[in-house]
Amino acid sequence: MTDANKCPVLHGAATPKATKNDDWWPESLNLDILHQHDRKTNPMDPDFKYREAVKSLDFDALKQDLHALMTDSQEWWPADWGHYGGLMIRMAWHSAGSYRLADGRGGGGTGNLRFAPLNSWPDNANLDKARRLLWPIKKKYGNKVSWADLMILAGNIAYESMGLKTFGFAFGREDIWHPEKDTYWGAEKEWLDKERYASADSDSMDNPLAAVQMGLIYVNPEGVDSKPDPLKTAADVRTTFKRMAMDDEETVALTAGGHTVGKAHGNGDASLLGPEPEAGDIEDQGFGWLNKTKRGIGGDTVTSGLEGAWTKNPTQWDNGYFYLLFNYEWESKKSPAGAWQWEPINIKEEDKPVDSEDPSIRRMPIMTDADMAMVRDPEYRKISERFYNDPDYFADVFARAWFKLTHRDMGPKERYIGPDVPKEDLIWQDVVPKGSDDYDVDHLKQSIRDSGLNIHDMVTTAWDSARTFRHSDMRGGANGARIQLAPLNQWAGNEPEKLDRVLKALRPLAENAGASLADTIVLAGNVGLEMAAEKAGKSINLPFTKGRGDATAKMTDAESFEPLEPLFDGFRNWLKADYDTKPEELLLERAQLLGLTAPEMTVLIGGMRAMGANHGQSKHGVLTDREGALSPDFFSNITSMDYQWKSSSEKGVYDVIERETGETKWTATRVDLIFGSHSILRAYAEVYAQDDNEDKFLDDFAKAWTKVMNADRFDLDD
Repeated sequence: MTDANKCPVLHGAATPKATKNDDWWPESLNLDILHQHDRKTNPMDPDFKYREAVKSLDFDALKQDLHALMTDSQEWWPADWGHYGGLMIRMAWHSAGSYRLADGRGGGGTGNLRFAPLNSWPDNANLDKARRLLWPIKKKYGNKVSWADLMILAGNIAYESMGLKTFGFAFGREDIWHPEKDTYWGAEKEWLDKERYASADSDSMDNPLAAVQMGLIYVNPEGVDSKPDPLKTAADVRTTFKRMAMDDEETVALTAGGHTVGKAHGNGDASLLGPEPEAGDIEDQGFGWLNKTKRGIGGDTVTSGLEGAWTKNPTQWDNGYFYLLFNYEWESKKSPAGAWQWEPINIKEEDKPVDSEDPSIRRMPIMTDADMAMVRDPEYRKISERFYNDPDYFADVFARAWFKLTHRDMGPKERYIGPDVPKEDLIWQDVVPKGSDDYDVDHLKQSIRDSGLNIHDMVTTAWDSARTFRHSDMRGGANGARIQLAPLNQWAGNEPEKLDRVLKALRPLAENAGASLADTIVLAGNVGLEMAAEKAGKSINLPFTKGRGDATAKMTDAESFEPLEPLFDGFRNWLKADYDTKPEELLLERAQLLGLTAPEMTVLIGGMRAMGANHGQSKHGVLTDREGALSPDFFSNITSMDYQWKSSSEKGVYDVIERETGETKWTATRVDLIFGSHSILRAYAEVYAQDDNEDKFLDDFAKAWTKVMNADRFDLDD
């Protein structure tokens, strides 16, 4: 080989084929989940704040442009019946519909539909065309509108342009800039495989998943395992929509409302389609599912494989969906692409929709197996009958359910921006009233110091109140003091007896000071940290901002809060039960949902251990002789060669043995040992173990602690 044709230095390292650390050591703890939104991937200037930029957007002009787009059919991707409404609704729906209640991940709040794997899921076929149709509008308005907002808004405008009175719309979704590679979408290795069930029962689906198969947003439109059976499908639909935070009425409304407009596409040979966008050739320029041998567009498009519209007027909001569903018998048949669908028997010619390209031809309407479930399942049928008999009620329920679907992962209403934000408060928005800031913080702090509460009581109660926050959907957190309400006040992770005792001490102090209980809980945590620093012979600077409010039981959807229950908390060295997942991996899960980086997670672990903040006052990992002092002792001892580490007789527990005496000095768990065994985490631990970094440890702990306490203070963001 000559110098001219030798391979450049990368040798394939920039492609997925290169051997990576994970390939060599697949069991090593992968910290990538804590770097999902690394600032280095963001092309915007460091001082750019989207939530400020969007406030200067010409909202009316943008909506007018979107209205015009709906009927501006492009030759390269023709609109069905000259209207892009169905396509834009599907894009918005599938952007938002990946949300799941269990961990708050997914949803349309980040614009993640632009990236793998979502941009290449089989269920998202041809949504790449919808985003490309939107590009001229995105280009025009630039930084003032995010892709995340634009994709959802396009669906809203589509419904409005077809006659639905929508419930409202809020801007404020910030784009991410690379794939969320470490979000768990399922264990399957093949698209549309099914490995997420422990049994035949729909409820046995692996948590936190909601969709029934890899690559689907909801359920298989052909039926369970691609076999028509509406009652089986009804069970899947109920489980899936419940895991996406929807009740039966909302489920029927969304199913019917989504299929009141647009059509399914399966008028061709699916085997002729090219690969998905992520696997496409470079000349395809990000497009996927291309048919390069036949027309493959317009009426010849193949997407789901089912073919046909659900109603007679697929570009109008009306009650046609229920009219057809209730007035005809239906039978299962194969589409031109070979997919199972339901078609009406002996339908009147005038009840058929016209062809999407040739109005002189009428086509057979269709229903999916999920549509048939809306009349075959007894509970769904009752709701469907009411919607059929009361179209106005149906439209209102759908509009509200659509708003919930597209806004659920935005968090509380105070994060909403724009002129169309609904005035009505909705229980799923986790509303918190504004708290008072007219009280003397120093006087309240002194009252807390004099209360008799100890460091453990104050620190752990504040932590437990704040740790429910989920960066994924902006739910939970200390604001609202919901830790005093059911079901939170009975969660095992919150130590109900201790919690009750602490709250009884703090409530009168809050009332006397004129402060909210939420503020008082957080302030007590700060007081506890100050006392712990004093025990270490140091002082700590903890900023505190007043203004948290106290939520009431009427403001709290108790059922939807159940998934926020902590079943593990590595920061407090606690597991509710044994899990197949390693404890250190569960720690990363909690840290990522809190929005923490790996260094922030590390410093918090060390400080919490030194203070003895473990659940139930367990001694595991409290690697210090001065428990209660906010010191870097955990790091000094986890990195010390004065000790050996050996498994003990207790499952998941290790003895810390002094080399000199051979005696057990302390005990620890895997969550503790990982900071000495994992090369990256050990590097962080060594920083805080250094003799010259004790002040850095205190400063970094204070910043990380304050970040957790203020995670849900959205009023401080703008």
